Amino acid sequence: MKTRTLGTGGLEVSAVGLGCMSMTGGYGGRPDRDQMISLLRSAVDRGVTFFDTAEVYGPHVNEEVVGEALAPYRGQVVIATKFAQDIDADRRQARGRMLTPDQLPQAVDGSLRRLGVDTIDLYYQHRINPGVAIEEYAGAVRELIDAGKVRHYGLSEAAAGTIRRAHAVQPVTAVQSEYSLWWRRPEEEVLDVCDGLGIGFVPYSPLGKGFLTGAIDPSTRFEEGNDLRAQIPRFSSEALKRNVAMAELVRTVAADKGVTPAQLALAWLLARKPWLVPIPGTTKLHRLEENIAAADVTLTGDELEELTRTSAAIEIEGGRYPDFLEAQTNL
Repeated sequence: MKTRTLGTGGLEVSAVGLGCMSMTGGYGGRPDRDQMISLLRSAVDRGVTFFDTAEVYGPHVNEEVVGEALAPYRGQVVIATKFAQDIDADRRQARGRMLTPDQLPQAVDGSLRRLGVDTIDLYYQHRINPGVAIEEYAGAVRELIDAGKVRHYGLSEAAAGTIRRAHAVQPVTAVQSEYSLWWRRPEEEVLDVCDGLGIGFVPYSPLGKGFLTGAIDPSTRFEEGNDLRAQIPRFSSEALKRNVAMAELVRTVAADKGVTPAQLALAWLLARKPWLVPIPGTTKLHRLEENIAAADVTLTGDELEELTRTSAAIEIEGGRYPDFLEAQTNL
């Protein structure tokens, strides 16, 4: 597996990481824990060194699975986790409010315990709290770094101005936001800010929550209450009738290239910036292997330009989140 470096602090990771959220639910059902531990270890065996989790996934359960699975590989892998929500540890439920900077020491101790590590490699602020200055969070994370509990600071779904302000207090190593052929907002400002400040960028949902793989069409139905896509506007049956044009484009170009649609979508991201590291998620070994192989797919300059241009010309119907969740992003 090729490697890439996030930020200016030398955080070296595999060119393709692994998003772990779906390993404890979110896209229909809850996968078998032992199978997910096996999958995580298979990822390491195949060269993946970058794993992404969060306190709110589960809550807490995802960190526990990742921690158990990666215990034999301490020092060989990079684990990123995130803070944001105030979580009732006994009930394992979010309380509906965000953590304040003074609560981060307790939150980080919980993540350290669940992950079974002494230091968190990359600690993201999962969502920006508009009620508290970002400088206060950056300062709180800096104190965690000084205490040896965190190595690198990250932000998720932050606006360009917020990234600049945080970086002035504590250098930001990586920004994680949704980015793919069918969600391109980071190109408006955030990627330029990352480039200028030497910050890495980590696209989540790089396969459009499965859409860009070609496995979803207007007849696809998502389980209410168990699959996040059931509440996402662009996954409604009516929206998919129009949005399928994007999947068809990806499928056609991929076939001409001799790769799968997923590999093409990931290769497009990898070709955008050398400091960009996508983290596709999966619960299946053959999909893991397919995604990893994207690191070896090379797009020519003409292929990259043509795919970028033609995909941008397709009008996507529906938001990538329901309004109440979208309102928590780009702050």
